[in-house]
Amino acid sequence: MARYRYPALPASEVTPKALFEARRRFLRRGVALGAAAAAPGLLWPQGASAWQEALKSELDGELPTRRMAGGEALTDYEDVTTYNNFYELGTRKSDPEVFAHKLVTDPWSLTIEGEVEKPGTLALEDVLSREALEERIYRLRCVEAWSMVIPWIGFPLRDLLQRHDPTSRAKYVLFESILDPDNLRGQRRSILDWPYREALRMDEAMHPLTLLAVGMYGEMMPNQNGAPIRLVVPWKYGFKSIKSVVRIALTEERPTPSWVAQNPEEYGFYANVNPEVDHPRWSQARERRIGERGYRETLMFNGYGDEVAELYAGMDLNRHY
Repeated sequence: MARYRYPALPASEVTPKALFEARRRFLRRGVALGAAAAAPGLLWPQGASAWQEALKSELDGELPTRRMAGGEALTDYEDVTTYNNFYELGTRKSDPEVFAHKLVTDPWSLTIEGEVEKPGTLALEDVLSREALEERIYRLRCVEAWSMVIPWIGFPLRDLLQRHDPTSRAKYVLFESILDPDNLRGQRRSILDWPYREALRMDEAMHPLTLLAVGMYGEMMPNQNGAPIRLVVPWKYGFKSIKSVVRIALTEERPTPSWVAQNPEEYGFYANVNPEVDHPRWSQARERRIGERGYRETLMFNGYGDEVAELYAGMDLNRHY
């Protein structure tokens, strides 16, 4: 139940030089956004794992420097990849790293359906081709009793949704994670009603801060952190940022996310970061940053009130949690 934050800074101010130069190499090879949209095969070569090899070749050895982002230093990569919530791989924070090799990510496809004019199932390389993936770096903070600052690589969710032409009836976006109990040990237990599901309101999904991430720290996304593609919603609790997404459905009726179905008294649909509303079993007013001693005050909307508060104008956030 971590929360995530990255500052609203211009890309030129937060992108490490090495990754910025990698993006320029993409553009020099003629894979600008318009060209990739017209010819999806331009960005990545064909083949089930070709997108992985292409991303590896671009990012290999080009890790971002340990620099400050919005006044905050990056969390050590080792901490980020060894301390995770990913119940499909186990409930202990160490389980995801230990059992990450059991998550099969090649091949991978993503289905877009529901209230869209252009439904379909895409291989992941086609998803990335259509978006002409740039090395956009987003610093992000995760909080509940613990927090981290992570540089993600990805693109806004709205870029993908707009290409499938949502209908006027689309009010919500449902996300569904992989279902593979033969390999994912956590799914052989009744912790949740598998597969894992999450949902956003349409305006939340279309907000420019809502991200689909495919990498971090200048590398491909590690399995334990939600490979090969995951959601990141920086002003909400981390359980909203569903990992290993295989299906996105636009709906007219509000879906029921997994944790809301499991325990509606403790988990609300919106899950906005609000330090003034305690979880029934703990306070949410403070957070502990991994790698630091002591605690920090938790910020309303995880510090993104200026960007997202208008989405909830007129709502009672003590009731709509």
